[in-house]
Amino acid sequence: MPEINPFGIAGIIIWTSSDRFAKMKDFYVDKLGLVPLHQRDYFVNFKWPGDKADIHLTISVHSEVQAESADPERIMINLHVRNIQAITKHLSSVGINFIRKPEQESWGGWIATMRDPDNNTIQLLQSPDKTSQNN
Repeated sequence: MPEINPFGIAGIIIWTSSDRFAKMKDFYVDKLGLVPLHQRDYFVNFKWPGDKADIHLTISVHSEVQAESADPERIMINLHVRNIQAITKHLSSVGINFIRKPEQESWGGWIATMRDPDNNTIQLLQSPDKTSQNN
């Protein structure tokens, strides 16, 4: 049997139902402020400027997915941010509820956690700056 040796992640897809797609798109585009790379009916994907890995995040509809996620802790999507305090303040002002307010981790970085309309766990992650790293 040949060895399976992937060289990277091509993308992440969050599947939803057709009746929930509009709420999901609103959350990721209008509330989180992600800029779509491609859009069509029941499909939107995002790529980050300068991302040499070419990883896409996609929100789309799958016929076998119904309702919200029954197990929101199974997969967590971490989004890198530069100023977690300012971003969580802004996102709270547009109606996003955080289940974990920004907290600094023992390794020096910061994490804040929220859920999207389908109950998937999304985390904001701010890497530590050079002054907060343990040497």
